Amino acid sequence: MKPVIVFFLKISEKGEKLLLIKFPYDIELNEYLKKFNGIRWSVAFTSFYLPYSKTNTHALFQYLRKGAYYIDYSQLKKYTNVAKGTPRPQKAQKKTVVLSAQNQKRFKQYVSYLQGLRLSPSTIKVYSNFTKLFLDHVGDLPNTQITNDHFRKFIEDIVTERRYSISSHRQLIGALNHFCSLFLNGTFNDNGLKRPKKNKRLPTVLSQQEIILLIRSTPNLKHRAIIALLYSAGLRIGECINLKLADIDIDRMQVRINQGKGRKDRYVVLAKSFLPLLQNYLATYTPTTFFIEGNQGRQYTASSVRKFFNKTCLASGITKKITPHTLRHSFATHLIENGVGLRYIQELLGHSKPETTMIYTHVAQKDLLQVRSPLDIAVEKITKAAKREQNVSIARHKKG
Repeated sequence: MKPVIVFFLKISEKGEKLLLIKFPYDIELNEYLKKFNGIRWSVAFTSFYLPYSKTNTHALFQYLRKGAYYIDYSQLKKYTNVAKGTPRPQKAQKKTVVLSAQNQKRFKQYVSYLQGLRLSPSTIKVYSNFTKLFLDHVGDLPNTQITNDHFRKFIEDIVTERRYSISSHRQLIGALNHFCSLFLNGTFNDNGLKRPKKNKRLPTVLSQQEIILLIRSTPNLKHRAIIALLYSAGLRIGECINLKLADIDIDRMQVRINQGKGRKDRYVVLAKSFLPLLQNYLATYTPTTFFIEGNQGRQYTASSVRKFFNKTCLASGITKKITPHTLRHSFATHLIENGVGLRYIQELLGHSKPETTMIYTHVAQKDLLQVRSPLDIAVEKITKAAKREQNVSIARHKKG
């Protein structure tokens, strides 16, 4: 199967418009492109490129189609639409919320209440931000005068204005539910306000070939080690950046995850194929505390991982919409395809409920590919019953 080619538009350091040609590594396509007049290779962009013009774009398109290659224009259209003046839809600017003295007091009470429930710091941060917006919405209105209408109006306004996803909408309801429990002696369910149902989307998964391509397309050694570990151990991004050197047990080929999601400890596998890369990385960067460290030994951030991951995806030519968490989805799916039991996968992923792990059975290919069509089975039975040497054919032959 021939690779899909993606056209991108980039601006060089000199301000020149360049047409980049991205695709998964393919020797045949490499040689084919080299024969096109004027095409060059950019080390900076890790891509073939041409000076951008409609003439060059059309000529290259015709040349590639002649070779029976498929071209994805979507990224190029995004840029040209903006250049022509078509505005991109943008989220509303987030305003800075300044609470009154009374609301600052209520806000501190709310944060203390969440801390008393022993919620995780990340959950407290998310819930607190939502509640601060709600307090700004109702102003200094006494708790006794806050009604369902205030909640409903706030939810409608904030979800529409900020274009919240279903998951963010559910978090918003969770935050206000705690507000009701603390200040109104009730819950959202008591007031008839409920969370929207979760989206039942299947996770995006990379093939094993795409995983290897992604790792090999990452020039930075530290970044390559992060991607390899995220996939090989099925880690969440937070677990990777919180991982300490002391938690990596090379002798037992295990990695200990301390206080992962849900405050659970667990062990995950350390891939043998990852060891040479790991040892090379440790010898080169010599981290002291955390597996991944930033400048001056500081802990790496999730935003830094996402930033370089996006660049790596572009360089690899992978056109799927993916995030670092896609590597975890791929890890689980590939284990299922290799015949590993769901119970073991649940333990490796740190899932509390087996239902969470079972989502990966819907994207695994192995069992689906082994399902036989009832037509094949019917033909096989008839063939055996008739004891014929020649297989039964479903095609009708008419004598002329």
